[in-house]
This record gives sequence, structure tokens and C-alpha cells, in this order.
Amino acid sequence: MMLMPKVFDDDFFRDDFFGGRGREHFQLMKTDIREDEHGYTLEVDLPGYKKEDIKIDVTDGYLTIHAKTSDEVNEEEKGKYVRRERFMGEATRSFYVGDDVKEDEIKASFKNGILELNVPKVSPEEKESEKKYIEISD
Repeated sequence: MMLMPKVFDDDFFRDDFFGGRGREHFQLMKTDIREDEHGYTLEVDLPGYKKEDIKIDVTDGYLTIHAKTSDEVNEEEKGKYVRRERFMGEATRSFYVGDDVKEDEIKASFKNGILELNVPKVSPEEKESEKKYIEISD
């Protein structure tokens, strides 16, 4: 479940100058994907997240990134928010990688709010050697 920032009902804050309603979720997990002969490199924007709050798995050919962050409220702060644009909650994004990647060799690093994933491809030679033939009996 993804929690979206609250947007106040005052018409002044719905003005395009403030970004408008409903656009915030398009800013989550922006991803660049590069491919070369060895595999794929994904760079995922996750500003404000901590490394321990990010989980990555591969299931049924889908690489899934799940990240969550919580709102740490300072009880001693005075005043009410007029606008809150920082995302608090959970976000998930999946990419179909199929069977042509080496799941056990995927490497991930997280630095300066960017998650980088290196997803190596299975080479044509490895694909050929993985074929399992069925023996024909007499």
C-alpha cells in the first residue's frame, strides 16, 4: 500500500505552482536502465530511504524493489504543516527480467539516495549447457 502526501483543501495550495494534486506518486523510484553485453544496470532514485529499509528479490522472473520510510515527528515542534511534500510510506516497483539473468550474481549498492543494481545476463554458451536432455529408453 502506498501512502500519498496529504494535500490541503485550500484552493491556493492546488495551484500548479505547488505541483497540483496526484503528481507526487510519479516521482517515486525513477529508474534508469542500461544494457550491455554482460547484463543490465539499474539506477533507482530512493532519496530519504535508508539501506536497511530497502528489500530486493527475484521471483518468477520479476525483480522487485520494496522500500519503506516512516515519518519521524518531533513532538516538541510547534505549528502545523501548511504543505508536506516529502513522501512517507511504502513503495514497490517490479521489472520483468525473465530467465536470462543470473539471479544468484545480482549485486546491489546504495549511495547518496541511489540504488544501483547490476544484473548479469546468462551467456548463450551457458544457456546451451543448461539444457537438460531426456534420455530415451529401449
